[in-house]
Formats: sequence, structure tokens, C-alpha cells
Amino acid sequence: MGNDRSLALLQGAVGGVLAGIALAQGGLLVMAPALALLWSTCRFPVAASLWGAVAVLLSHRWLLALHPLTWVGVPAPLSVPVAASIWLFCGAAAAVLVGLWAWLAIWLAHLATREAGIRAQVFHALLMASIWGLAEVLLARSPLFWIGVGGSLLPGDRALAGLARWFGAGGLATLQLLIGWWLWRTALAWRRGVGWRRSLLVGLLCLLLAHGFGWSLLRSSDATAPISVAAWQPAIPTRSKFSEAQQRRLPEALQNALDRAEALDAAWLVAPEGLLPPDEVLLRPAPLPLLSGGFRWLRGQQRSALLVVDRGERQASAFIDKHRLVPLGEWLPALPGGVFRGLSAVGGLQPGAASRLLQWPGPNAAVAICYELSDGAALAQAVADGAQWLLAVANLDPYPLALQRQFLALAQLRSIETARDLLSVANTGPSALVLATGKQQQLLAPFKEGVGLADLHLHQGISGYTRWREAPLIGLMLFGLVGLGWSRLRS
Repeated sequence: MGNDRSLALLQGAVGGVLAGIALAQGGLLVMAPALALLWSTCRFPVAASLWGAVAVLLSHRWLLALHPLTWVGVPAPLSVPVAASIWLFCGAAAAVLVGLWAWLAIWLAHLATREAGIRAQVFHALLMASIWGLAEVLLARSPLFWIGVGGSLLPGDRALAGLARWFGAGGLATLQLLIGWWLWRTALAWRRGVGWRRSLLVGLLCLLLAHGFGWSLLRSSDATAPISVAAWQPAIPTRSKFSEAQQRRLPEALQNALDRAEALDAAWLVAPEGLLPPDEVLLRPAPLPLLSGGFRWLRGQQRSALLVVDRGERQASAFIDKHRLVPLGEWLPALPGGVFRGLSAVGGLQPGAASRLLQWPGPNAAVAICYELSDGAALAQAVADGAQWLLAVANLDPYPLALQRQFLALAQLRSIETARDLLSVANTGPSALVLATGKQQQLLAPFKEGVGLADLHLHQGISGYTRWREAPLIGLMLFGLVGLGWSRLRS
């Protein structure tokens, strides 16, 4: 028994390393064996917890870039402990969640005994995989910035990720859990020397068919003629953004970006999250519409928002407020004396309405401000309400390139789910266009200032995921539960 537990801990650690690499870089070839090792540790929830902790600590190591935090009022001796504590908290949360999932798998496994047969084990796998997928969907709606298994297929396997057009990110997570279970069961059959060839061939055939089906779903034929849209990447260091020198420079830099966008014959210009101060007035009337991240006051409360300045105007006339605020940062109220306002220079913000639909003089858009991009259901609802394209504005500084890659993978996933082009504009990147097929086009190099031009297509059609959301996944979970109970009764 002791040797079994030690082996499970080793498998959990190795699987966690592979999962962390897959979550950071993307790729089924790494995630599939990682999930196979997770299934093999399910008998020991502690080993499964180790899998979750290692996976998140590796994939979210960019959180350590929060240090130094002196610019938001954290004393220098506390900067490293605070940044490390946030990173370790995320790893601990993952450990608890995966450990609970493994405990539930053990509790349900008594229904899938050997006497109940392989059919019961399949139902058990369907049930546990769909529970994981639905949990990822729920976590994406929480205050956390959730980067889950569902998005780990991108950017490497766009064909299989095409299934998200019908089943969403939760469906992709469920599918990958089932692929991991198949690898694990095939490995067990190989060790016994019975039936492994059949298991391998059937699984490979199903995987091939899934890729073909996913690729077929990516075809899109309802796109309009492209619209030229400009994206401004100012590359302003966040730690010096509110300095007097930067605040003096910003109005003229914004006006120059508008002039460059006009020279490129763009229909409108998009600027990143948090750029405009409250009640900002442009130096000159806008030569074309401006959609820019910024701040506004409403009944004495400050909000982060996407502001719309129409052509010929100098102030915003339309807006959509940020709904999901960064924990320990934007929504943390100021403490007495103003010593600590949270891990952001604008702490104490209030959330806006949940709807992500922006209605303005241009085509309706589904808007994600920063890590609202992780919630696919909210953007799908905005598309169902009439959005013809997706817009993601963010400020990912001072985080490194690793977070930009994960952010762009989420952008691809949202574009595939909703069958909409997505424009991503961020302070230091990624500034890119993602087509409705999930194909990405970089507009500007990371960490470099510039104005890029994107050929944006508008779409009218409604994808399966936009129409059904998580209904198919809930149906699969119920099917697995009923099938498991039925198999137990028959045995």
C-alpha cells in the first residue's frame, strides 16, 4: 500500500509538470499523458491534489512578476511575500479543487465495480469528465482568472478545438479528460497483455473523426466584406503610467494615434484598457470614432469601462463598464489613511452591468475587458443578443510574454465558440486579430508602441454553443449518471 501511494505521488507530480507545460504552451500531445497520469492517481486524492498544485504553479508563474509592488503602496520588505502568497494561493486552490474531484471519483467508483463491467467504467468516466468540464465553466464566471484544460488545445490543435463551436470550452475540457482516460485504460490493458490493440485502434479512430468533425465546424460563410480597424498599442509601463510625465505625454500621443489611424483609412481606432482618465477631453475633435479603455464616475463610484468617442467629438458618448474586477486589486476598497488601495493603482472600483453587449453607432460588439475574456458564456450571450464581432481590451503589463500567449489562446477559443472575429488590443500586447475560424494574425510586436491595421469581418450566424451553451454538457453528465446507476443495478 505504501509503495502504491508513493508511486501515485510520483505520477501526480510528473502529471502536474506536464499539465503545467500544456496550460502554458498549449498542446494535446502534452496534456493527454498529463491527464492519463491524473486518472491513475484518482485512488489517492492527495496525489491528485499534488497534480493540480504543480500544474497551476507552473502555468501561473507569471504572477511572480507582480513584484515589486512598492508603486501601489506595499512596503518593499513585503513585496516578494505578497506576490509569492498570491501565486501559492492559486496553487493551493487548484490542489483543493482537483482533490475534491478525485474524492468524488472514488465515491462514485463503487458503482463501477468490476462486476458491473467495462460499460459501467465508461459511464463513470463520462460522468467525471463532464463534471470537470462544467466546473471549469462555473469557475470561469467566478472572480478568478481561470485558465483551464479546455483552452489548452490552442494554439496547437485548432481542428480539435473546432468542436468548441458546438460544445464550448467545457466540452473541450471534457473531451480531453476522456482522451486521458482512454490512454490510461489502454496502458493498463497493455500491462495485462489483453485487448490493448483494440483499445488503441478504436481510440485513434475516434480521435481522427473528432478532428475531422471539428475542422468541418470551423468553416464560415456568412462573413461580410472586411472593415479596416486600427489598434493602438501604447506600451506604457504600468508602474509609471500615473506619473506626471506620462500623464502630460498621453493626450498628444493619443491624438497622434488617431491621426495615424485616419491616415491608414481605418473605420475606427481601438485603444487598450485603462487608458483614459475620468472625464478626459481630447485635444482636438476625433477624426474617426475612438473605442478606448478608461475610467468614469457614476454616482460617486469609479468604474473601469470601454469608452466610445464619436467622430467629431472630444468626450465619450457611449460606454460599457467592466463587470468582473480583479480580486485584491480593483474591487478592494481603500483602507483608512489610504495606505493600501489594493494591488492596482486604481483600487476601489465598482462593477458594472453583467451584459457584455456594446451598442454604439458602429456594429454591435461583445466586449471583454481584461480577464473577462475567460468567461465564454457571457460573450456568447452578447452574441445571441446581436453582437457581430468580439473586442478584448486589456493591460497585461508588467506580466511577461507567457501570459500574453495564454490570453491569445483564450481569444482563439472565444472566437471559435461564437463564430465571430475577435480583435485583441492590449497595452503591451497581444494586439492581434483572431478570425472566426480561430486563425490568428499578429498586428503589432509585443512590448512595442505602434498602430496596426486589422481587416475585421462581421458575422450574423449563430453557433451551436451560442444557442445551446452548456445544455449538451449537462445532458452528457446526466447520461453518465443514469448509465452508471443502470449498470450497477444490472450487475
